[in-house]
Amino acid sequence: MTAIPHVVSTEPFDPERTMAEGSSYSQKYQNASQRQLIWWRFRRHRIAFLAMLVLIPAYLSVFVSEIVAPYNFATRHTSHIFMPPQGLHLFHEGRFVGPFTYDMKGTLDLDTLQRDYAADRSTPRPIRFLCQGEPYRLWGVVESSFHLVCPPANGTMFLLGTDRLGRDMLSRLVLGARISLTVGLVGVAISFALGLFFGGLAGYFGGKTDYWVQRVTETLRSIPELPLWLALSASLPVTWSPIVVYFGITIILALLDWPGLARAVRSKLLSLREEDFTAAAVVMGARPSRIIAKHLLPNFMSHLIASASLSIPSMILAETALSFLGLGLRPPITSWGVMLSEAQNIEAVALYPWLLLPMVPVMMTVLAFSFLGDGLRDAVDPHASH
Repeated sequence: MTAIPHVVSTEPFDPERTMAEGSSYSQKYQNASQRQLIWWRFRRHRIAFLAMLVLIPAYLSVFVSEIVAPYNFATRHTSHIFMPPQGLHLFHEGRFVGPFTYDMKGTLDLDTLQRDYAADRSTPRPIRFLCQGEPYRLWGVVESSFHLVCPPANGTMFLLGTDRLGRDMLSRLVLGARISLTVGLVGVAISFALGLFFGGLAGYFGGKTDYWVQRVTETLRSIPELPLWLALSASLPVTWSPIVVYFGITIILALLDWPGLARAVRSKLLSLREEDFTAAAVVMGARPSRIIAKHLLPNFMSHLIASASLSIPSMILAETALSFLGLGLRPPITSWGVMLSEAQNIEAVALYPWLLLPMVPVMMTVLAFSFLGDGLRDAVDPHASH
């Protein structure tokens, strides 16, 4: 009978060393700052950490969208209308070539009016990296033609297909992320400023201030959001520039989103203003603004972070819905919602399903913010365990 190996340490028990190790472990947390403790707790939330790794590159790409996109978002390729996603290959006739594409030849079926494409596998077209491609103006200011990835010389690279005008779907997705991702951040910044201001006034002062703030929030929350969005968005003049329309849509979404946060802030401050530390701050002569900002709001920061993480994707979805209905952003500006407006009929879904691809980054962004919010809320919560 085989003896079971002994896996327990045979070294004699040393109580001083054990206490020293425990002391150093406790000392580590005693000497750590609040930010370090939050970061250590957040790293243990693996799904939230993974969501952060997804969102950070997405938002960093917003600054260099023109460099990342292989084509200009408005460039039309009339000979490749409604082309399905083009395959990316590495080997040609058993020989390694590197990333390349084949030429796509299209024909139009006059009976069904459907375009059929077939790959010409006689000549591989290598994809270029860190190259000079279509000219653009970075952020509308700096003229350049440098791209991370360029289509092959005398070839095409439509990895996600093209739309009804022959525009590259991948390039439009990358450039549309600038609008769809930032509308949430700008909108939440405005919404949070309003919610914290009015909720702080109502919760701290109470009385008539609380009464009138509550009546305003109740009135705004009683109005159906979707019809109000449609009415306000339709009221924007069509002669406005795309940038002005973008900020107009953002402000509209922010003005309709702050009452929920204001009520949450108000209810929490009503309970916290009766605590001893609040009374001590009042006795010491602290101003109401300092008491609210330095003593009251930090005590439910985890709730604020969770609210922000949920408000950002809700605003992204709202912009997507308005643009999909044709009442939000409009061409020539592009966003994920504007792209989805191309797929409003059953023909697009049945014959050209790649036009629905903008749904994928919308879903990924919403899920990532939800997971990130859960992780940040647990990390900021002072009662969370180490």
